[in-house]
Amino acid sequence: MRLIPFSYVFVAIAGLAGCASAPRSSQATPADRFVQALARHCGQAYAGRVVVDTPATPNNPFADKPLVMHVRTCSDGEWRVPFHVGDDRSRTWVLTRTATGMRLKHDHRHEDGHPDKVTMYGGDTADAGTAQRQAFPVDAESIAMFEANGLAASVNNTWAMEIEPEQRFVYELSRPNGRLFRVEFDLSRPVPAPPAPWGAAP
Repeated sequence: MRLIPFSYVFVAIAGLAGCASAPRSSQATPADRFVQALARHCGQAYAGRVVVDTPATPNNPFADKPLVMHVRTCSDGEWRVPFHVGDDRSRTWVLTRTATGMRLKHDHRHEDGHPDKVTMYGGDTADAGTAQRQAFPVDAESIAMFEANGLAASVNNTWAMEIEPEQRFVYELSRPNGRLFRVEFDLSRPVPAPPAPWGAAP
């Protein structure tokens, strides 16, 4: 019987191991790759600007104010990104993984830390999206909250986030009636981290 050199066996086993590991990485979903790209910026803050506001918002609270996103915490399955508008630290985007995709919620607080009456609204992804873009149609709980607080226009909201690693991050709000609001952040130039959002530990 012809013996196979040990070195050949070692190479063959190593090759099989490599083949076995490849599918695991290829099984990452678009949502996985999206949050992986976001997590690369954990702890960093970035300046932004409104690039689309159609139709124009009367008394726009975002006009002429510094806009800063801060990828503040990246724990297992949750990413919290405060969105500061000038000295207003009331807004935090909360992203979590779900069994089928992702969930976006908006945590709104008053300066004393108490939740706003309209808070933790948002929705879950309805499809896989891409590694660069995830969209979140409004969920039933948020619709009920909006209706209870006289915010009828918001019952058709769809939020979206886009990321191009090391380039840009986009937050978007759209409605079927043509409403489109987009803020773009420059991921190539970190800025000093802002103070903690209202209601969060320093």
